[in-house]
Amino acid sequence: MNWREYIHTDQNVLIGKPIIIGTRLSVDFLLGLLSEGWTEEKILENYPQLTKESLQAVFSLTAEILREESLYLFDNQAA
Repeated sequence: MNWREYIHTDQNVLIGKPIIIGTRLSVDFLLGLLSEGWTEEKILENYPQLTKESLQAVFSLTAEILREESLYLFDNQAA
């Protein structure tokens, strides 16, 4: 999937965060909803300006960023 068809940045909107084209919904906001347990159906119902493809683009962008990342620092030890 070409996420660039659905996501862009604009320095005048949300300080240049990646957003879904035609909205003020940022990629990090949508990922946050998913991490809180929202389903794709719930997101699409609450934000009808989104499409299944625009949500898929969020994952495509995230996957690309993680593929290009070369440093992962995780501390998995309990405090």
